[in-house]
Amino acid sequence: MRILLVSWEYPPVVVGGLGRHVGHLATAAAAAGHEVVVLTRRPTGTDATTHPTTAHFDEGVLVVAVAEDPPVFEFGSDMVPWTLAMGHAMVRAGIALGKPGLGDGWHPDVVHAHDWLVAHPAIALAEFYDVPLVSTIHATEAGRHSGWVSGRINRQVHSIEWWLANESDALIVCSESMRDEITRLFGPFHAPVVLIHNGIEPDAWPYRERRGRTGPPRLLFVGRLEYEKGIHDAIAALPRIRRAYPGTTLTIVGGGTQETWLREIVRRHRVVRAVEFTGILDRAAILDHLHRADALIVPSRYEPFGLVALEAAAAGTPVIAARTGGLAEAVIDGRTGRTFTPGDAVGLAAAVTATLDDPAAATDMARAARDRLEEDFDWGTVAEATVGVLRGAKRRVREPLPRPTVIERPLPERDIP
Repeated sequence: MRILLVSWEYPPVVVGGLGRHVGHLATAAAAAGHEVVVLTRRPTGTDATTHPTTAHFDEGVLVVAVAEDPPVFEFGSDMVPWTLAMGHAMVRAGIALGKPGLGDGWHPDVVHAHDWLVAHPAIALAEFYDVPLVSTIHATEAGRHSGWVSGRINRQVHSIEWWLANESDALIVCSESMRDEITRLFGPFHAPVVLIHNGIEPDAWPYRERRGRTGPPRLLFVGRLEYEKGIHDAIAALPRIRRAYPGTTLTIVGGGTQETWLREIVRRHRVVRAVEFTGILDRAAILDHLHRADALIVPSRYEPFGLVALEAAAAGTPVIAARTGGLAEAVIDGRTGRTFTPGDAVGLAAAVTATLDDPAAATDMARAARDRLEEDFDWGTVAEATVGVLRGAKRRVREPLPRPTVIERPLPERDIP
């Protein structure tokens, strides 16, 4: 099968879990014998005039990367124009695949889009090649903002998400909660909505058995520093945890827009000396932190899945997670970790102290979590299920677009320079 994956992230350009997901999916599908082309972007700031598009093979995948065109917008302040510029460059590169040269006349059997940022090129290329469009919805704007889409940009993103979801011939979600969420926000759909959990390569996160603690407990958070990740709840719980276990520390790994605010929360709770912000780290450094931590805390208030919980499970680190979204499916309370109500700092502290009180039980749960990975979250299984959806998608007949609104009165005459 010839698969065109369209994603605004692909290694080495990785912003969050989406980039890693698409990377693993593409290479697993290629390893299974499918022809996979990934259409993605080059690092922000790449000069589109001198390096507009590159193409190279990586683990059997043809990676076509474009520079934003034109490179005059900033994502933070011009999100939608920036996205349209990137999409325009992707459309040109995607069409070029079907011509002699870049793709040597390559024609996809299906287009697979990942999130709203590639809605424009994915929809356009599926139309151009007249093939089915399948979209994986990793998160929603409403979910990221606790149901609110009051701002102008929020509403624009929400509308583009609706457009992508309703243009798709099949939809993939990573959890039951995401299926419910997109159906409530964008449905009812003509297309099927299929649940396929995210995957993980356990060998990339080597397992290490828990050893007896020799000093104060070390807690760990890994993720983006954004409000929906609930890091402020972990900070708020830290004084209570330290009363039970003096000297407990919290290491916060990651970057994001809320770091300054989180540092203020740390000062407000008087735990400055107990909290360390490391910034963004590579996988080797994150793995080292996982192996040294007594527990990973995943306090998200919104989380479609929670890949970091699986990575910790692979490494053998006990997981303490909020019962929110996909985390409630990734972590089984009392079997593969401990859970608490999202936003409940007291409940979070209780889950942490229960884990620290019984290290033998924590080790048993960590081992059970690792065993579950190979059964439910193996990338070969995930890729096979995803390809099954791609193969089964049928391009439905689109209704003709409505006629443009008729202007009933003439426009004022003016000189055209």
